[in-house]
Amino acid sequence: MAAAQGAGSSSAGPSGLPGSAPGHSSSSTAVAVWEWQDEFGRWRPYRGNVCSYIEQVFQASQQKGRRSGSGLVSSIPLGHADPALAPYVIDIPSLMQFRQDTGTMRAVRRHLFPGDSAAGQGILWEWQNDEGGWSPYEMSVCVFLEQAHATNYQRVDLGPLGYNYEVDFVAQVQTNKTTRFRRSVQRRLDAPYPVTASPAPLHTGAACSCQQCWLNSGTGPITTRSRHSMINFPNSSATPQVSGRTASVSSSSIGFVPYNKPTLSAARSTPRLNAQSTWALPQAGGPSTGLSAANGVSTPNLPVKMSKPSKVAQALAAMPTEPEAVVRKYLEELKGAPADEDCIICMEKLCSPSGYSDACESSTIKPEMVGRLRNCQHAFHMLCMLAMYANGNKDGSLQCPSCKTIYGEKTGTQPKGKMEVSTFPQSLPGHKDCGTIQIVYHISRGIQGPEHPNPGMPYTARGFPRYCYLPDNEKGRKVLELLRVAWKRRLIFTVGTSNTTGESNTVVWNEIHHKTEMDTNLSGHGYPDPNYLDNVLAELAAQGVTEDCLRQ
Repeated sequence: MAAAQGAGSSSAGPSGLPGSAPGHSSSSTAVAVWEWQDEFGRWRPYRGNVCSYIEQVFQASQQKGRRSGSGLVSSIPLGHADPALAPYVIDIPSLMQFRQDTGTMRAVRRHLFPGDSAAGQGILWEWQNDEGGWSPYEMSVCVFLEQAHATNYQRVDLGPLGYNYEVDFVAQVQTNKTTRFRRSVQRRLDAPYPVTASPAPLHTGAACSCQQCWLNSGTGPITTRSRHSMINFPNSSATPQVSGRTASVSSSSIGFVPYNKPTLSAARSTPRLNAQSTWALPQAGGPSTGLSAANGVSTPNLPVKMSKPSKVAQALAAMPTEPEAVVRKYLEELKGAPADEDCIICMEKLCSPSGYSDACESSTIKPEMVGRLRNCQHAFHMLCMLAMYANGNKDGSLQCPSCKTIYGEKTGTQPKGKMEVSTFPQSLPGHKDCGTIQIVYHISRGIQGPEHPNPGMPYTARGFPRYCYLPDNEKGRKVLELLRVAWKRRLIFTVGTSNTTGESNTVVWNEIHHKTEMDTNLSGHGYPDPNYLDNVLAELAAQGVTEDCLRQ
């Protein structure tokens, strides 16, 4: 646990907080906190109501499995808890969050904390980001900060928790111990996290070498299901993964902020999507299929009554290409479905009907139809691919959710703007042998089109013009030319919800990372970064922007 200082006291060691045990508590009342890993390897807690929904589905699945001898539920659609998370599904066996419209995956984890901790009380500690919004610390840090705050400590050192910061409770600031840069911090009350059974010691702060920490401290995509099963813990000889703050994050694990789109939350209990007409939604006042968490937080499926065609139907009506035609263009129908393969979109067996059979309908594609993508040869329910396509940009292209191979030319939803490029002789840290390329992006506020989350509504454009930097060498110039292609295809920005401020209906970065600072790379946005150019080339390739585009 991090060191702390009380009023008039000297630095306290790992057990310096009164009444605390280092790392764990024997309390029998526990709360479960689910967190997702951002592109910098930091863990970010889902909100209390979302965790309540995830935990209830997870626990109900465990109880059903114990009674019937069957396994856990395969996936949890987050749109059932928060409509803003509609594109996201958590795959429980692999502990990965999957974004259905882009195929992006990132790691998730589950930690247990004492019921009387910050998590059990719904207390979050947050730091102020560069855009003026508030970002939460990971829950183990929140728990430690609240414990220190409750025992009247004036200052704490977060170094042992993996952060190069001190927090001053009196001034309410966080200070970088190297640069002395200061940010405001705040303590905020939110919904409590869900109460759950506790078969193991509970965490009161810093992660350690216990099985729970080993299980949940990894980063990047998890390739095996059995290792991270929530029932079968790894044995004592398992090797812990590298901490998320020191490990490199592969492009396949980088996730992006959820945004409001019409619900496509997997399967069976969601409103029906007809690719040819409107949404068939449950009527107001009808039976609820909502779930009540153990702590009283309810996460119902909200009925919606619509008197006019939905935004999805409006967008589909304007499409130049029928969705079924796009699916059939790139998938070859299989006559016999593989018996032992899953469809990773709906998590059902390919030999069973599509999990979207109650959520999406088509006159030509049946729920039991299975197709194989022509190049990469990955197989899916054709109805699942239709549902995924109808919930995306609908530009005539498909992207394999498994290997990210793109079929056709992928375009995005970037608003109109201008991209300017210039060079100057000053070198970037780590690239002393060349000058610098400066890119300036200009986008102004406007009105959302049919391809955006809320057509007809205004969108804001905060922080423009945005300045970005590349080394003026051979690889840097190659990245620049590919960024020009990505700009023309509207892939660099989109309209959604800001990951840092929480503001919706605003212009945000899409899935291609940029360096917005020339140096001081403590934030991850500057140089030196020896892996950046290779990483951004991989991100561009994941969007279908490769050297082949420069030859066309």
